[in-house]
Amino acid sequence: MSDSNKVILLVEDNQDDSMLTLRAFKRSHVMNPIAVARDGIEALDFLFARGPHADRESEPLPALVILDLKLPKLDGLGVLKAIRADERTQLLPVVILTSSKQEQDLISGYSLGANSYVRKPVDFTEFLEAVKVLGIYWLMMNQTPPERPSP
Repeated sequence: MSDSNKVILLVEDNQDDSMLTLRAFKRSHVMNPIAVARDGIEALDFLFARGPHADRESEPLPALVILDLKLPKLDGLGVLKAIRADERTQLLPVVILTSSKQEQDLISGYSLGANSYVRKPVDFTEFLEAVKVLGIYWLMMNQTPPERPSP
C-alpha cells in the first residue's frame, strides 16, 4: 500500500512514540516516505519550507500530517491553527494522534479544523491496527483537494 509521491509528516516529540508509529506503518505495509518533526516550530518550518527546510520550497506538501498535541516550542493546537490560517495548507489533511484524554483537546482539535482525532491505544496490536486504518483511509481512499499554487 503506497504511493511514493505521498509524503507523510509525523509531528511527534517522543522518540519512543515516533519509532512505534514508524514501525506500525512499516508492519502495515505503508511504504510512503515519512518525515518526522520533533516540535511544532520544526513542523511549520517543514510545511512552509523555511529555516532548515528552506530547500523544500519546490517540493509538494505532504499528503497527510499526523500531529501530536503535546509538543515543545509550539503545541499541536498551535501548529493546527497555523496550518489552517495559511492558504497553502488550509485544506491539508491533519490527523491528531495523541495520548490526551482531555475532552477540551478533542473539542479544540475539531474546532481548529482537524480532519480526525485518534487517541493512541496503549496496546501495540491496537496501535498497529489504528495506524493501518489511518494509512489505508488517508493515503489510499481519501480524495484530497488539488494543491494550491504558492502566492
